[in-house]
Amino acid sequence: MKNYKKIIRYAWHAYDHTRTIDRITDISAKVSTNHVYKVELTDGNVVIAKLTIFGNFESFAEDHTIINVLANNLPVRYGNFLSRALMKGQNLFFHRYIDDKQDAWVIFYRPIHIVENPPKKLKLKQVRQFGREMARFHKDCTLVSNTLPQSGRDMTTDVNALLVSAREDYPKHYPLIAKHCQLFLENTFRINVHGFKKIPIFVDWNIGNFSVDGDGMMTSRWDYDWFRMSTRVADFYFLSRVVSKVGDKTVFTYEADRLMEPRFIEFLKAYHKVFPLSRQEVLFIKEAYRFFLLNYVLRLGRYFFRPKFAKKLAREVLNEHLITLDEKIDTERLLAALRL
Repeated sequence: MKNYKKIIRYAWHAYDHTRTIDRITDISAKVSTNHVYKVELTDGNVVIAKLTIFGNFESFAEDHTIINVLANNLPVRYGNFLSRALMKGQNLFFHRYIDDKQDAWVIFYRPIHIVENPPKKLKLKQVRQFGREMARFHKDCTLVSNTLPQSGRDMTTDVNALLVSAREDYPKHYPLIAKHCQLFLENTFRINVHGFKKIPIFVDWNIGNFSVDGDGMMTSRWDYDWFRMSTRVADFYFLSRVVSKVGDKTVFTYEADRLMEPRFIEFLKAYHKVFPLSRQEVLFIKEAYRFFLLNYVLRLGRYFFRPKFAKKLAREVLNEHLITLDEKIDTERLLAALRL
């Protein structure tokens, strides 16, 4: 096992050698490949360290720079919703550690105030409240989108990258993967997703990574692993999982069923009243789910998840979810519910 705590100590020393670390505690999610630590300092203060070895340093720095600007620029309603990263001088502080075995990057965050986690299963009243809350949050993200740094990634380049890598990574299933990549590219062109406004989204909403107050208003969010500048609809598959009758589960799968539950339709209706969706955006809900399976599970899953989970999820996507996707997701039903 690599000594990541040692790297955290190097990073903190580079940040401020005059303040020393007393204790480092691993608080990482057990299915993720990212490493998160609670760092207790001898002066009594606490910071959170995130260490990543996946991808490339430039993308890591780009994402966290955008998130930090977002945290500072959000309107007052969500002014304390996101944790702010530590800065050194005028710049966001990153530490890159390279030796002959690994390339790792560290960023430090201020701890975020957690009020209370949502219940494992939302009541219908809470589903509607959550729909209104997400609409307000997305609306505020839209307001500040033009003030954020530009992102260098988009869905088309990701899907094209999968078309290349899948020949070697999934030779047996390549025809199936190629079919769905092509469907995604054709359908997004038809829907004109490139004409949608891009906003900051977090993709992986779940009950375990945000907190609410007694009135159901969202108060804080952490876990920024799957951050994107994209259409707001790309958030919706995970939002359907939050409001599902299945509730929060430790053992999970990425089936399409959540998108057609009456509870998700109630969420959509509440959302739509606050921040109306276009017909094209509703049509794209299916494609956003297809993209999630292709990009985040098949192309990148081995980096996001521990090996056991990555293999399990990929197997389910290839043998079940992609095969039944188009018959399970009825966007016309969603459009009818919103009278679009």
